[in-house]
Amino acid sequence: MVRKFGPVYFDEARILAFGIARDIASEGFEVLLVRDVLGRFSLVVNDKDERAESEQVNRWKDAFSRLGRYCSNRPVVCASQVFSAESLLNSPRAVDDPDGPSAAGAVRFLDNTVVGEDWAHVTVPAPEAGGARTHRTVLYGFKGGVGRSTATAMLARHLADRGHAVLVVDLDLESPGAGPLLMGKELPRHGLVDHLVEAALGNAEGLEIVTRSTYTPARTGDGIGELWVAPARGRDGDDVPYAYVDKLNRIYADTPGAPFADRLEQAVRACEDAVERIGDHERRPDVVLLDSRAGIHDIAAVAISRVCDLALLFGSDNAQTWAGYGDLFAAWQSTGQARRIREKLRMVASMVPDSVHFPLESYLERFRSHAFECFERLYDEVAPDEAQDDAEYDEDAPHWAVPILFEPGLVGMDAADAPGWQDRRFVRAAYGEFLETTTRWIEDDLAAGAGGEGP
Repeated sequence: MVRKFGPVYFDEARILAFGIARDIASEGFEVLLVRDVLGRFSLVVNDKDERAESEQVNRWKDAFSRLGRYCSNRPVVCASQVFSAESLLNSPRAVDDPDGPSAAGAVRFLDNTVVGEDWAHVTVPAPEAGGARTHRTVLYGFKGGVGRSTATAMLARHLADRGHAVLVVDLDLESPGAGPLLMGKELPRHGLVDHLVEAALGNAEGLEIVTRSTYTPARTGDGIGELWVAPARGRDGDDVPYAYVDKLNRIYADTPGAPFADRLEQAVRACEDAVERIGDHERRPDVVLLDSRAGIHDIAAVAISRVCDLALLFGSDNAQTWAGYGDLFAAWQSTGQARRIREKLRMVASMVPDSVHFPLESYLERFRSHAFECFERLYDEVAPDEAQDDAEYDEDAPHWAVPILFEPGLVGMDAADAPGWQDRRFVRAAYGEFLETTTRWIEDDLAAGAGGEGP
């Protein structure tokens, strides 16, 4: 409930603003609620067909003044009075009010933020021209330290063994992991940060951003597998030191015509193009694995909301994990993206214990129960209790986590000093179910994109 007295704060301002906007929309006007980067609200009213009376406008302004510091300097803008109102009313970034009526006169919402805007705009990647199909999976964890990069390396090799051309893109730019795990020190001259920096200036042509792994895939599938890596950072040149931190400090800037989100999406596509260009068979990757940075960050926002077909959400069963994912899911729900985003998501229970005192079965039962509670806000409402129970125990649902067992032998491992670590029996046992299940998800998607033909 919103307080009636005292200052209005950020969370309360949103509730008040939407309530006022819905009241105005109920008078028969098309309404756009706009929030600026400081959190202040204003209202754009489409009164081109029926002009708003000055008495109405003054009443709307008085209502908005209840927002206190969160009322903008120009709280109400009537389309009939300004030249550029249509550009706001028709903004492609505006979303429908998720909690309001869906009939004519409903409210739309345009949220302007400094960072994180892409969490609110979920898209499904379009097929490449000519019918080609590249599947993209992002591996993401709200918190670090959940074994995400190791899982990326294991999944990459497994898919290559099954005959797929696999590209791993290391998006953990602040803490690169997948690149060194798969390539050691044999990195290409440039990394993903180079493309992000150079693309801002239109200077990304000719960068060496991918390299082929020395790993020779086993022949367990129908094709001949390949494994390529696009690391976050490159290596020193002959006479030029690699200024990684200086580049990293500049990549997030939105430049005219080249915002960060667009440049990140272009960088992933450039990596795919490079594999096709420099490979032996002019073959595009079948599968791209994106090892994403942890946290609610712009890299993860672009990777999950805009770039991927499948998002593997890693977590441990603790309060921090569920609070973090709960905040993220609430953001998708509040912008009306719940239905679209949930189709991409699959939960991974990482570092699962399996011992006499902490058996795997009981841990997974608790994990999946907590995951269901978290995911419920993204699911459609189910009335009967029996159907609700069925939903919680649906093994095909996004919350039904696939496990990776905790393996102490991998803690603190230096991949450069442990050749063949992926083939050790205890490692294969720890990742067995994860590899089998995620491979099925990916190959099913590839088969669907190829008109029903499997790999």
